[in-house]
Amino acid sequence: MAPVLRLRGLGWSVGGATIVDEVSLDVREGEFLAFIGPNGAGKTSLFNLISGLVPATRGSIALDGADVTAESVPARARRGLGRTFQTSSLWPAMTVADHVRLAAQAASGGSYRIWRRASAFAERVGPVLERTGLAHRAGVPSADLSHGEKRKLELAVLLVGEPRLMLLDEPMAGVSAEEVPALTGLIRSLHRDEGRTVLMVEHHMDVLLGLADRLAVMHHGTLLALDTPQAVTADPVVQQAYLGEAL
Repeated sequence: MAPVLRLRGLGWSVGGATIVDEVSLDVREGEFLAFIGPNGAGKTSLFNLISGLVPATRGSIALDGADVTAESVPARARRGLGRTFQTSSLWPAMTVADHVRLAAQAASGGSYRIWRRASAFAERVGPVLERTGLAHRAGVPSADLSHGEKRKLELAVLLVGEPRLMLLDEPMAGVSAEEVPALTGLIRSLHRDEGRTVLMVEHHMDVLLGLADRLAVMHHGTLLALDTPQAVTADPVVQQAYLGEAL
């Protein structure tokens, strides 16, 4: 079987500066692959390439064996790729439920009025809110949510589109220490219980060590190491590259 995601020689250069350089890797069905490295290492830029937000200047991207290097963001989403972002883009005055309704409408191509109906809510929106622990906050504007709840809402918006491959870009950013365990548990459950394939960028190594099947280390836009968490953290090359830095 073809891997869910295959990158070959993937690169992105802007104005003569190389941001992502010759990244090649395969991601298996149901795998949890975490990306680590300091700010500016190219982790988010790689996610932008995979999701189609920026065009690759070299190399290729394949989803389920199909070359999607030139495909648009919506086209990749229809193939089952979804992502979240470092910075929240929620509408402050819009309720939790309406965020998920709007995402459901976008995913289905249907009318927003349809997704305000009780039947549509029960069939698609309600279960996602239950799954993410936000059902009791359905009528609350996103501005009134805690950082942890906002991250859960971003996951709910993602999940209503039923992605097979999820790209999570620093989902713990801004989340309080008290909320990290619940959010980590939700992400673990989406991966292990539902079999979703997950790529995640995160700076909390303690979180990643409990979630990831493999760790990928980015360094100046290149893939420095790719292996099990135990092998990567014991790698002297990785240790030398990040001597004195917390991964």
